[in-house]
Amino acid sequence: MAGHSKWANIQHRKGRQDEKRQRIWTRVVREIMVAARTGGGDPSANPRLRLAIEKAKAANMPADTIKRNVDKATGNLEGVSYEEIRYEGYGIGGAAIIVDTMTDNRVRTVAEMRHALSKHGGNLGTEGSVSFQFKHCGQLIFAPGTSEDRVMEVALDAGAEDVLTDEEGAIEVLTTPADFEAVKNTLEAAGLVAEVAEVTWRAENSVSLSGDEAAKMQKLLDILEDLDDVQNVFHNAEFED
Repeated sequence: MAGHSKWANIQHRKGRQDEKRQRIWTRVVREIMVAARTGGGDPSANPRLRLAIEKAKAANMPADTIKRNVDKATGNLEGVSYEEIRYEGYGIGGAAIIVDTMTDNRVRTVAEMRHALSKHGGNLGTEGSVSFQFKHCGQLIFAPGTSEDRVMEVALDAGAEDVLTDEEGAIEVLTTPADFEAVKNTLEAAGLVAEVAEVTWRAENSVSLSGDEAAKMQKLLDILEDLDDVQNVFHNAEFED
């Protein structure tokens, strides 16, 4: 089945994330702390913590730093307490935006969110105003040239919901959030390692932007990404060449 995602847009997003790699430790630490606080400090019994630790290791975070933050979250060490808040709003050209934050001061965070959006052509919406346009799911994306038949065989046998291929040959595997880890592990055991593997908010439809609108939208996304309390930014804008 053909997918709507374009490989160029996937690579564009990945490239922007790589540019901000220096901030990844801060975000991973927050994710570890919230995951441990809500689901316990034992990774074997806490899938969310397991994935957070995997991200930390991929970012070359030392094991003692990981352990220290798990201990802080579970009360073994004194530390800051973060809460998760999700914001929804609109960007340029009516593009929908979801922003996941972790904060120790929700008054500060909402003020920063509202200011960033209004100053750069967007606006903050209410809860549920755009999330209906997205699907919360596990997503694994394989580069063009990967065997579609092999990915489909392994993924569907492992419990994936769907396998999509776009016009450039990129393959997208979709799972429920609960099945993501099992499907990912099964694919990797079969030698199929995804370029992108995450639990995400996937846009069900996209808004195509080009020229000045695309530049303004990218600036808004960069501003949101750079806010200290922001963990992830999801949107349905598709940038045309």
